[in-house]
Amino acid sequence: MHSIVFRLPILASACLLASSVQAAVNFEKELLPTITKKCMDCHKASQVVNGQKKDPKAGLRLDASWAILKGSENGPVLTPGAPDKSGIYESVMLPKDDDGHMPSKGEDLTKDEIALLKKWIEEGANFGGWIGSVEGMPAGAQTESTKPFKPRPHDLFYAALEKEVKPLSDDQLAKAKAAGAQVSPIKVESPLVRVDFLTGVSKCNDEKVAAILPLKENIVQVDLGRTIITDAALKTLGQMPRLVSLDLRQTKVTDAGLEALIGLKKLETLNLYGTEITDAGLQHLAKIKSLKNVHLWQSKATKSGVKQLTAAIPGVKVSIE
Repeated sequence: MHSIVFRLPILASACLLASSVQAAVNFEKELLPTITKKCMDCHKASQVVNGQKKDPKAGLRLDASWAILKGSENGPVLTPGAPDKSGIYESVMLPKDDDGHMPSKGEDLTKDEIALLKKWIEEGANFGGWIGSVEGMPAGAQTESTKPFKPRPHDLFYAALEKEVKPLSDDQLAKAKAAGAQVSPIKVESPLVRVDFLTGVSKCNDEKVAAILPLKENIVQVDLGRTIITDAALKTLGQMPRLVSLDLRQTKVTDAGLEALIGLKKLETLNLYGTEITDAGLQHLAKIKSLKNVHLWQSKATKSGVKQLTAAIPGVKVSIE
């Protein structure tokens, strides 16, 4: 793999997960061979090749458990229990033509390999005692890499959202898939799902987004980045009572359209990177008191508008540069 580009979560289809939820994943026997074959050439300890030093791409090493947990020069790439926050998973799910797709050269991971990686992360990313290379390993790293997974506050938050939510039926999933949507559980056996259209972003319009409305009680994450939606799609999204994370990066949504999101009482993360959103749109966002993270890189919002937003929602983190 080459350097990892971090994106909001991109997940595999529900049918892939269903086939691999029985036994716990054995990292060393089941995943390590794939990583060694398809990723390790670019992501292992520094070595001398043809007389020249070859460092791991982006500073990321995958030849040791402690190194994987350490991450890359850009930060962590693995969050045990959360594939949607793990760059090591997100990067293999990006479209082939995306700059962040991994591996950037050679053979891609198969659907089964990707599903296995996701399951392993959901289960807590247990390395099962595997340590790998000890070259450069800091003191205490071995112990850290073998600690058992413990639920994080966000896991408990999702657990609370699951109450009284029924699993989606095969018919509901089939109709969403027919509209071009990829629907997958946020974790094994959860009725809560994530939806994206990343296999056909250039064809995802307002009508296709409307097709997932019947799933509204179950949807907690939606990625519509780079699609051709308009403000009409936001009216659909505004009807999803458990929506926690919404990615609208590089879409044509407008300030006026954001008003449709005001009723989302659970919305915590909103990505508006590369949009035309201005300070006028931030006035609508100021009414969504549940917001914790707003991404506004390369938008039309100003520092003054951001200051007003952070004053309206204490504790919210806003990225503008």
